[in-house]
Amino acid sequence: MAVVLAAGEGKRMKSKNSKVVHKICGKTLVEWVVDAAGSCGIKESVIVVGHRQDQVRECLKERVSYAVQEKQLGTGHAVMQAGEYLEGKEGHVIILCGDTPLITSDTIEKTIKYHIENKYSATVITADFENPAGYGRIVRDENNNVLKIVEDKDASVEEKCIKEINSGIYCFNIKELIRSLKELNNNNVQGEYYLTDTLEIILGKGGKVGAVKISDPDEILGINDRVQLSRAGEIIRSRILEMHMKAGVTLIDPKSTCIDHSVKIGMDTVIYPGSYIEAGSIIGEDSIIGPNSRIVRSTIGNGTEINNSVIIESTVGDNTHIGPFAYLRPGSKIGNNVKIGDFVEVKKSIIGDDTKVSHLTYIGDAEVGSNVNLGCGVVVVNYDGKNKNKTVIGDNAFVGCNVNLISPVTVKDNAYVAAGSTITEEVPENSLAIARSRQVNKEGWVTKKGMQRVKKK
Repeated sequence: MAVVLAAGEGKRMKSKNSKVVHKICGKTLVEWVVDAAGSCGIKESVIVVGHRQDQVRECLKERVSYAVQEKQLGTGHAVMQAGEYLEGKEGHVIILCGDTPLITSDTIEKTIKYHIENKYSATVITADFENPAGYGRIVRDENNNVLKIVEDKDASVEEKCIKEINSGIYCFNIKELIRSLKELNNNNVQGEYYLTDTLEIILGKGGKVGAVKISDPDEILGINDRVQLSRAGEIIRSRILEMHMKAGVTLIDPKSTCIDHSVKIGMDTVIYPGSYIEAGSIIGEDSIIGPNSRIVRSTIGNGTEINNSVIIESTVGDNTHIGPFAYLRPGSKIGNNVKIGDFVEVKKSIIGDDTKVSHLTYIGDAEVGSNVNLGCGVVVVNYDGKNKNKTVIGDNAFVGCNVNLISPVTVKDNAYVAAGSTITEEVPENSLAIARSRQVNKEGWVTKKGMQRVKKK
């Protein structure tokens, strides 16, 4: 099992929110940790919550169990709160930190394996830091065995020179952890119960303590402020981008591209600079995304091009062209071989195959058939001031420029609507609808009214 410590306030984040619910690539810090544990086969996780625990519970829901640390009195005290889940159990427990999102399932798995194979009572993950300030130091004896861990504020001048630091991640024999927790005290500068002190207690009773030094210190980077959050974000983004490139996706400029976790992209798709693809999105093969496009929880087909556009919670078919500067709002479903051009907004509407909406058009709460042409400046007037109403446009219809379709209204298959019309009634199949006043020219009006436009000197 795993116990994840996530009760801290995180004052240095300067935030109203719990530190561990801040997101990197669409996933909260604590979710990165819980998922890493789950990916290596750990089936039960207990989250120790405290500050803004409502937010932590909302993000993890029923995936985990919870223990509450009402007062933050140290890491040892935090683990004590999970005692009810540990009592009476055999085996081993991994203690993780909810603010270390870079830890990998591979490292967790290797640590547990090393711990079990060497029959240690406790094993700590360590790393060498060039600047270890702020971290607990690993103190070893003359035989290089772990002697103790001393916190930075309690360390002597000599101990502060040690570069091997404590990650805060441990694997314990459950029974020995419970016994040592009962002997903890808070006789230190901070007046807290340190989990690190359990190692000295275990050693004092003849137990063995091991250490796994990892080669990549980034894995144990803790997030305490926005600067560290940004740095961790860069590392996770780099991992995600590298995964996609190895899977056959071309990224023109990875440094200016953001792709969240869980995004799926088919081979031979090209992502241009400035694009952001958020979690839950799926993109097919041979597509082009960007530049400067944002895709949020949407599905994009094969051979489709999205150019300088925003797509939110929508579906786009194959061989379709979106943009530039198009906006697909939630609930839109765009078919195959469709053209959605510049400054077109689609909201909660269905657009059929082979339809063209080339520019400057608004389509809201509508159902548009296949092989339809909507001219420049068409507006589906879907709101009457109280209710949203639906417009239906049949297959092979043609709607001219600057037409207002006053919902609810239907334009039947193969119908035409003349430019400049305001349509309030059904247009029958194979009909031409003209809804505009006849043009009247008043000769000499400008002169009679003295309305000539004279160039000013």
